[in-house]
Amino acid sequence: MANERLRAALLQKGVHIADLAEAIEVAPKTVERWVTKGREPYRKHRFAAASYLGVDEAYLWPDALTREQVVAASESEVLAIYPHRWAVPRDIWGRLFSAASQEIGVLVYSGLFLADDGGMVRLFADKARAGVKVRVLLGDPDCAEVAQRGSDEGVGESMAAQIRSALVLYRPITGLDNVEIRLHHTVLYNSIYRADDEYLINTHVYGTRAGNAPVLHLRRVAGGDMVATYADSYEKVWAQARPVES
Repeated sequence: MANERLRAALLQKGVHIADLAEAIEVAPKTVERWVTKGREPYRKHRFAAASYLGVDEAYLWPDALTREQVVAASESEVLAIYPHRWAVPRDIWGRLFSAASQEIGVLVYSGLFLADDGGMVRLFADKARAGVKVRVLLGDPDCAEVAQRGSDEGVGESMAAQIRSALVLYRPITGLDNVEIRLHHTVLYNSIYRADDEYLINTHVYGTRAGNAPVLHLRRVAGGDMVATYADSYEKVWAQARPVES
């Protein structure tokens, strides 16, 4: 049976079988058998291929690792757990985004604390000018999901007002090359702050504002699937969101 996940990853990245084979030092026929016949590579080749394509090994070959291996790797992805977002040391946010060399991603309703930080917005601009892709997802201030979240948190219409404020604060970077801001209408179960393979996940708790909810600090580990789960969630929201005009 063909490995459609591997085929899709190659197509998405614009990578030919010969390119992948050369990059990980195997024969093109070997990679072709991985794709068309579903052959399972040796682990070192699985890891090399997944790293080259920027996806998780367990996603491309879900049956390659035992349940115990996946659980152990996933546990290793947890760097720290904070009881509240306000308890995350300020320098953690700066270090997270400063370390990005490929991509910065934000998925929130308003994330006003971030947009209101002039230094952070300048950092996003500097990263974008250096070639780092910066993607920001904010809630659509006019959608029913934002209105419901404002009601749930007891802040009413101020939730939509915070999003509009965030849009104003992001104006200096809106329209820059490598920067894209979109509006979503998703029921969020967590906010996501990502820089390459490192993530801060701010969980959402009914009746509690995001700043008072717990945060997980994660880093992708080969074979783990916690980070991959949040990465997939981010991409699903991004795909259905609408761009903000500059």
